[in-house]
Amino acid sequence: MIAIINYKMGNLGSVKNALDSLNIESVITDDVNVIKACDKLILPGVGAFKEAMQNLKSLNLIDCIKEEVKKGKPILGICLGMQLLFSSSEEYGLTEGLNLLEGKIIHFKENGLKIPHMGWNNLTIPSNSKIFKGLTNPYVYFVHSYHLVTDNKDYLLTKTTYGYEFSCAVEYKNIYATQFHPEKSGDVGLKILKNFGDL
Repeated sequence: MIAIINYKMGNLGSVKNALDSLNIESVITDDVNVIKACDKLILPGVGAFKEAMQNLKSLNLIDCIKEEVKKGKPILGICLGMQLLFSSSEEYGLTEGLNLLEGKIIHFKENGLKIPHMGWNNLTIPSNSKIFKGLTNPYVYFVHSYHLVTDNKDYLLTKTTYGYEFSCAVEYKNIYATQFHPEKSGDVGLKILKNFGDL
């Protein structure tokens, strides 16, 4: 069973529908006891980083998420959910994240392209990726104005280009995250979710 963590922001229904189509059992919940009882976690999200952290705090979910991940439970962060896993974001002033991974979320640099970055991009994926297993040259769907920067060499980073190259997915131990939306990325996205479900 996968817990889709409900902190009142995000694409909960579309993630649940995608998992249902794969016959992967899941539940949308903000109940700490339910989250602890599930085998895996998905942290989705659409919106602002600061508000998201405030919501996680008000729902008493921060410690729960950190504890379950530190126990080794797999987690998949999606879009804003990916960003929240890192140290901090500069969106609307510097805000501390869950700090499960080292890195900072920054606004796209001026590059003459429209922000937010919205649409389909192909990915450069590491050969030993677990969540991209079985995929070659995949195209996925993005909607975002901020992206990850990290100097940590231990992370398995997937990259794409929008004006310049940036990291758009990460794998480290039991932590997985995508800046793009697998639940909106057609068959490629479903394969990514299936790979996560099969971990």
